[in-house]
Amino acid sequence: MRSMARWARRLRSDEGSAAIEAAIVLPALIMFLCMAIAGGRIVTSGAKIDSAAEDAAREASIHRTAAAAQGAAQSAAAESLDDQGIKCASTSVSINTGGLSVPVGQVGTVTVTVTCTVNLADLLLPGVPGAKTLTSTATSVVDQYRQRGD
Repeated sequence: MRSMARWARRLRSDEGSAAIEAAIVLPALIMFLCMAIAGGRIVTSGAKIDSAAEDAAREASIHRTAAAAQGAAQSAAAESLDDQGIKCASTSVSINTGGLSVPVGQVGTVTVTVTCTVNLADLLLPGVPGAKTLTSTATSVVDQYRQRGD
């Protein structure tokens, strides 16, 4: 009888319940933390890619020819991404230099689009893609009185 009472008391005790609760809650907390890190990486990378697009557009707008503007924008975008520590799995820079062909005295613009694929595979989070492609576009005004090339 005494052993039955001891056995019943042991069944009703809370010993070990903390370990079970931790085993249930801990994976959810780790997943939430990884998702927060992934979100933070995407947001900060997006801001840095915006900055690279602005740098490239400004650099392209001060050149006189479309060819020089193309090269300058490519270099400025690559340098800006590198300076900010962004490691893109793939990068593309597209430049619309139509504003350099308008006559002197008229306002033109140069538009640059920077696309960067940010790697998320190192987070090892189930359900999150291995990479996220982010795109940013910036426009810069060409000085209307600046001489333009042919």
